[in-house]
Amino acid sequence: MRKRIMTSGSSETKIEYDWLDLARMAQVEVTSEDDSHPIEGALIPGIGSGWRAATQGKQTIRLLFDEPQKIRRLRLRFRCDFGGGHTQEFMLSWSPGGGQAGREIVRQQFNFSPPDVTTEVEDYVVDLDGVAMLELTIMPDISGGETRAALEQLRVA
Repeated sequence: MRKRIMTSGSSETKIEYDWLDLARMAQVEVTSEDDSHPIEGALIPGIGSGWRAATQGKQTIRLLFDEPQKIRRLRLRFRCDFGGGHTQEFMLSWSPGGGQAGREIVRQQFNFSPPDVTTEVEDYVVDLDGVAMLELTIMPDISGGETRAALEQLRVA
């Protein structure tokens, strides 16, 4: 008989993911970046304090993988460094490359209300094969305010 002891509250099996080494596996394109908050701060663990756009308005972060990837999980942590309350929208999409159009993974809106709500974490389990390009588009304030986009973390597994 096979037996295992379950600890209290462990009714689900927790799946662990190995985060991809994006610095080694992909080229990144950004529409804007603040010199003191470059994109490496969001993509590489332990480097800096995240990415922030140098300009206002819609921003795009695009990962171009050297080799097509199998992606199972995406984790994003957004932050609001300044400004008043606003609604932010982001969209994640992917493409297998070869000139094929991007395919939407998720489009999400959420509210920042400093000083109480300054961080938003999104964590998605996905099943994507052959990903050549992953794109994050951020509209930091859908009402057109003066807020700049900021991303504390983007992890891909």
